[in-house]
Amino acid sequence: MTTDVQAAYRRCEEITWSQARNFSYGIRLLPPAKRHALAAVYAFARRIDDIGDGTLPAAEKLAALEEARAGLSALPAGRPDSRDQVLMALADAATRFDIPLAAFGELIDGCADDVRGVTYVTFDDLLHYCRCVAGSIGRLSLGVFGTSDPDTAVPLADSLGVALQLTNILRDIREDYANGRVYLPAEDLARFGCALDADPATHPGQRELTAVVEFEADRARSWYAKGLALMPLLDRRSAASAGAMAGIYFRLLEHIAASPAAVLTHRVSLSAREKAGVAVKSLAATALRPPAAARRVVR
Repeated sequence: MTTDVQAAYRRCEEITWSQARNFSYGIRLLPPAKRHALAAVYAFARRIDDIGDGTLPAAEKLAALEEARAGLSALPAGRPDSRDQVLMALADAATRFDIPLAAFGELIDGCADDVRGVTYVTFDDLLHYCRCVAGSIGRLSLGVFGTSDPDTAVPLADSLGVALQLTNILRDIREDYANGRVYLPAEDLARFGCALDADPATHPGQRELTAVVEFEADRARSWYAKGLALMPLLDRRSAASAGAMAGIYFRLLEHIAASPAAVLTHRVSLSAREKAGVAVKSLAATALRPPAAARRVVR
């Protein structure tokens, strides 16, 4: 590995440790090669998210997203811009692991939907969005983790991403509303007689809105139940990493479910100590697993 590539990976880790408030606890549990690669995946995904969530006019955001897509298209040919450390690290990671780079295109598509203000009538509509912006991250991460049974593992990784994104949506109801975004499916709001046409904190139908949150929390639990079946298909350290990330979000979901009205007034979060505790338990649990068959993950 050249000095430039090493510096590129260090830059990706700096981005990850400073901005991945939940994911970093799991990523740190990986051995160095996988840790570096997943940090590169996160850093590029973060770039895409930051474009979508930034302050540029919509047309400039869409242009920036297409620029990110163009930079990504150069990676299979091994020609990333040498001035772009994130792309340099990602290009190197893609030569070492079976990372499905095309999944970043789905993430870009989902962020473009955000920029365009797409709303969701049915849960199937929302599910497509969740698969784009979070199922894609599950599949990209699986490329780094590796598995001996990809046909089974890929849809499970996708499901786990959906579970995490549903948790994000519930956590960020107020913040998203302030930014002009409503992710809760219109059919679910109608089911409980709730029209989300006011600030959630002062919404006149708080009881109905709280019922929607409870309903969506139950739905998210079912996606965790599907996605967590991925763990036995991963090696120990990868399972510890994925388990820590999923465990932190599942714990967050349980906080939301226990007090659904809280998300209408403030951002629900876990303390650093609670996140670290989840990561330690995940590592300890996988340490007790019997060894699995060797898995080819590095080329």
